[in-house]
Formats: sequence, C-alpha cells, structure tokens
Amino acid sequence: MFSKKKEKPQIDPVQRELYEHARKRVNQKKKLFRHFIVFLVGAIFFVILNLLLGFGKDLTFFGADWYLVAILIWGFILAIHTANVWLFHSFMGREWTDKQMERLIAKQKAEIELIQKDVELMYPKTDLLKKKEEFIKGRKEEVLKLPKKITMIAAAAENNALGKDNDLVWHLPDDFKRFKQLTSGHYIIMGRKTFESFPKLLPNRTHVVITRNLNYKPEGVIVVDSLDKAIEAASPDPSPFIIGGGEIYKLGLAYADYIELTRVHGEFEADTFFPEIDLSKWELIKEEFHDTDEKHKYPFTYLTYKKR
Repeated sequence: MFSKKKEKPQIDPVQRELYEHARKRVNQKKKLFRHFIVFLVGAIFFVILNLLLGFGKDLTFFGADWYLVAILIWGFILAIHTANVWLFHSFMGREWTDKQMERLIAKQKAEIELIQKDVELMYPKTDLLKKKEEFIKGRKEEVLKLPKKITMIAAAAENNALGKDNDLVWHLPDDFKRFKQLTSGHYIIMGRKTFESFPKLLPNRTHVVITRNLNYKPEGVIVVDSLDKAIEAASPDPSPFIIGGGEIYKLGLAYADYIELTRVHGEFEADTFFPEIDLSKWELIKEEFHDTDEKHKYPFTYLTYKKR
C-alpha cells in the first residue's frame, strides 16, 4: 500500500499577511541592531586608531579631526535607519496604510455615487426598467411568432414495439448518438415514465414532463399536466422534440410537423408501442439504412417523415 501524502495546512490569507508583516519588522530590527553594533565598534576603533596609535593626527576636514567627521557621517546614516524602522513605522505603518486605503475607497465610492446620480438624472431608473420590460416583452413576442417545428423522435420495431418494462429491448449506440445530436440544445417533451427511465437529466436539454400528479416536482424539470401546456412551456425553443412514451406519441401526432423514426428491423415483445403512421398524412422524405455490425445486433433504418 502506498503511504498517504500529508496535506499542507492551509493558512488564512489575513493571518499570512500579518505573519509576513511581523517577519519583515523582525528583520528590520535585526538589521538595525547589527548596524548599531558595527557603528559602536567602528567608532571606538576610529578613536583608538587616532588618539592611541596616532594614525592621521594631522588629517582634518573643515577644521575637525577626520575620525570625528567619519563618526558623524556614520551616525547620520544610523539615524536615518533608526527613523525608517521606528519613526516611519509608528507614523506610516500598517494602521496608517489601512487608513489611507479606507480614505481612498470612501473617495471612490463618493465619486461613483455622484456618477450614479448624474446617470439617474439623464436616464431615470423607472424609464430604464420600463424599457427593459418592453424589450423582454418584445423578445418573447418575437419568439412566439417564430414558426414552430415540432418533431417526434423514437426508435420502433417493425411491429411498432418501443420497449418493455419502461426500457428498450435493443442496444443501438449509433442511434443513441443520433438522438443526442438532434435533441441537444432543445426542449424535450416526455411522459413521467419516460423521464424516470433516465438515470439522470440529459445534458444540454430542457426537460418538460407531462403528468397528472401536480405534486411531482423533480429538480431541474418543468412539470405540466397536458401536452398543450408542454408545448406552451417549450415556446422559447422553435424546434422542440417529443420523445415518448407511447401515449404521448399518440397525442403528439396531432401536433408534430416531423417524425424522426429509427425503424429497427425485427419484431419484439413489448408493452409500449409507437402509433401507426398514416402515409396519407405523412410523407417519407429521407431514409438511411444501417446494417448489423459488432456493436449493432439488429439492422435499422433512419426514417424522416414530414406532415403533408
């Protein structure tokens, strides 16, 4: 067995910022302390070098001994360092920075409020809301005026068998791919039993389920109690699909403009059937045969019908 790698503990961003600030302050103080020690030792060394050893006794700068000038310059640098670590931190430290940020944010908010007031004077909020509502209403009316193309899609055997015990009696991977390709991005209308045969919601499709049980409210689904209401619910889609089951298909014949039927060549025992297609009302406009292969046990034909 592999040993489980220990996860590194997550540090809160605020705590991390406080830690980094404290670490920086400690490093500054350490540098200042080292600077002070070097300055003290160096100053004593200069004094010994000049007074006791007599090095550079005749060397002066502006009338002052050289070592005193060096100590003063060094002391000035130490004073600047001290001011940076202590005085600047006291007056311009974290609290000062936070206050400056707060003042800046408050100033920006005030400017935004002034801009908003100017915008409201030029474009009153009530007028904007009214125009928005008119735009949405206009878009809905445009969508409703679009010509509908309602399609029934199914796979049925030679004896119109659809399935048994709320499941298919064949496995046709290419037909599944075609179903997905045709219905993706569209509203799909179905009965409750058909919906419950799915292991989960079909991706990239809007589910409209017809049931008499108005307390039936699965998540992510539009529930209605008639096919009329289902088609109305699917009004945003100019090309919704009716996908079953048997009773919904029978009702759907009166509404559908097209039928996409996969005719499986064989007869099967079933408890759900597709309705007979009346060729006096429906015209076959396209067909495509698919023979058996290693993935498909039964031959089938894609048939596209258009209402006359």
